[in-house]
Amino acid sequence: MNTQTRRQFLASSAGLVIGLTLPMKGRAQSGAAAVMTTGEAAEGTFAPNAFVRVAPDNTVTFICKHIEFGQGPYTGLATLVAEEMDASWDQMRVESAPANNELYKNLFFGLQGTGGSTAMANSWMQMRQAGAAARAMLVAAAAEEWGVDASGITVAQGVLSHEASGQTATFGDLAEAAARQDVPVEPAVKNPSEFTYIGTDMPKVDSRAKSTGTATFTMDVYREGMEYVVVRHPDVMGAKVASFDATEAEKVRGVTAVRQIPQGVAVYATSTAAAIKGRNALSVEWDMSEAETRSSAEILQTFRDAAQSPGLVVEETGDSASAIDGAETMHEAEFSFPYLAHATLEPMDAVLEVRDGAAEIWMGAQFPGFDKGAVVQTLGLDAENVTMNVMYAGGSFGRRAQTIPQIGSEIAEIAKAAGGDGAWKLIWTREDDMTGGFYRPMTVHKLRGGLDAEGNIVGWENRIVNQSIINGTMLDQGNPEDPTSYEGSTKMPYDLPNLTVDWVKMETGVPVLWWRSVGHTHTAYATEVFLDELLEKAGKDAVQGRLDLLKDDAGRDRAVLERVAEMAGWDGERVKGDRAYGVALHESFSTYCAMIAEVSDDRGEPRVHKVWVAVDCGIAVNPNVIRAQIEGGLGYGLGSALFNTLTLGEGGVVEERNFDTYRMLRITEMPEVEVAIIASDADPTGIGEPGTPPIAPAVANAWRALKGEAPRDLPMVS
Repeated sequence: MNTQTRRQFLASSAGLVIGLTLPMKGRAQSGAAAVMTTGEAAEGTFAPNAFVRVAPDNTVTFICKHIEFGQGPYTGLATLVAEEMDASWDQMRVESAPANNELYKNLFFGLQGTGGSTAMANSWMQMRQAGAAARAMLVAAAAEEWGVDASGITVAQGVLSHEASGQTATFGDLAEAAARQDVPVEPAVKNPSEFTYIGTDMPKVDSRAKSTGTATFTMDVYREGMEYVVVRHPDVMGAKVASFDATEAEKVRGVTAVRQIPQGVAVYATSTAAAIKGRNALSVEWDMSEAETRSSAEILQTFRDAAQSPGLVVEETGDSASAIDGAETMHEAEFSFPYLAHATLEPMDAVLEVRDGAAEIWMGAQFPGFDKGAVVQTLGLDAENVTMNVMYAGGSFGRRAQTIPQIGSEIAEIAKAAGGDGAWKLIWTREDDMTGGFYRPMTVHKLRGGLDAEGNIVGWENRIVNQSIINGTMLDQGNPEDPTSYEGSTKMPYDLPNLTVDWVKMETGVPVLWWRSVGHTHTAYATEVFLDELLEKAGKDAVQGRLDLLKDDAGRDRAVLERVAEMAGWDGERVKGDRAYGVALHESFSTYCAMIAEVSDDRGEPRVHKVWVAVDCGIAVNPNVIRAQIEGGLGYGLGSALFNTLTLGEGGVVEERNFDTYRMLRITEMPEVEVAIIASDADPTGIGEPGTPPIAPAVANAWRALKGEAPRDLPMVS
């Protein structure tokens, strides 16, 4: 493992460094860049702001402020930089930015973080301007070196040329000269008609490293003298250590120490195997006074009871109660959704080294500043002496977007308990991660709808019952609402004259967190399944009925729905032979997505054969990444719809502990997926999550066409 810090590397590297910062209030993706001078870069003070670095060896390194856990920001954002620089794709390299909430902040969040499918949307103009500034400085350097007018210089594939004088140079040739040029404050970016990379299938920059095993994940990090640490956490959430006996654990060969920390009992060892064996030999008594001991079934019943009373109204139009009570036909339904684990392929881990009053951390973190802050606070170090290395992560689906810095705090406590200098690798096994939270909140939807004599929907009510994700976290600003609990059930594209959406906030001892596509995972299902049932009761076609309901300003919803119907050859026949077809439409993270699923009955369980998808995510920066994200999100959502459930059993003990019981979608169960990307000139929007919400209702609607009833309680297969 290279022990050189990024600052040291930059300070010792010659070449051109481009840095951009945005005004404090510049959280709009079109915010103009303010730029530091290259003189500061030469002195090494410029490095923390850098997004682009051109080295004398002609490589262009893009510093990515977003973590890469498979969703593609390394490739997508590098594409923006390469496009505006007119660089060769082969010369592009990508490094992860260190933790810095100001310099590398997500322009939507106001701090450094990856989530909410915002990586491309918040970086769209910022990264293009970074690339455009680099290009302008290279051109200015060439003009100065060659004694020609800059207007006569062209750039293509990383080579600058002046046709009249016949001179050419690579980026690397001009790197040092470019570093002496003034940085343009508002560099001009290309007109979309000039794009060469944007809109093209570009190969992912990290595929080779990941395919050959050379990509460095946290698990690959090794430090001299490092101890391996696992923690005995309580079996029941909220329990605390009352006492423990380490006698047998300390007899295990390789175990070096056993220490109590706030999260449990930490076992230090010379190897992971020894640490786990030592942990298994521990005897721990738990204080259960604050533990959540209810089962999932018991908690669900309290949610269902709560659904009988009104909650906080979060959207209201007209008088839904009167409209439904006076309707020709009234329909109601209740849906329940279980706790879900994120089930990342790489469980949580981290490495921390403390030497001489300074610390360095390695981990895959979606909010690296939170975890760095936990180390700073716990160890009482100066923030300037703590370095965070954001690593590749083997999936997240929201797991690493911790509102409470669970992993950063735990490894800091491990170091604090050890005392003095040292290096430690914290490892969570899959069982640790599956039973240690955090989870997608359990949710209940209670819906009522009314139809008039002509089959028009005259009233709509949706009551959502679940926990708030941000309640009690550092993001809790005292607002009684948490839109992530009910997003997708409000601001619907359908024109419903009388509508009420209310939310009942519940409290449990189960820690919850954002799960891929967050509230949309359950609101899309409840809305699109219930709507499908109402349309059928009205004698209307599932696609045309939706189209007729769309508001006048729902043009992008209309476009994806019409496109997917065309792709699937929708003719209104819901069942053909042994196959049935279901449709769903849902917008999430400002991306519009419609799906039609082809489903059969496989011994009493839904079997999904093919899914047609139409998606509008604005300008398609890299169609290859977009298709991959839709396919991956669809598979993830299908697995949860069919199989996933995280169950608190008797006494609150989690029953599913690994993939043998937490049933994931298998490769042979992945349907054929056909994706159409709607051409658009709108700024890019999120793509990492919008493929997940529509698949479950599309399958459920097909299943209802085949079997007569859509599942009310997920997962569909018990």
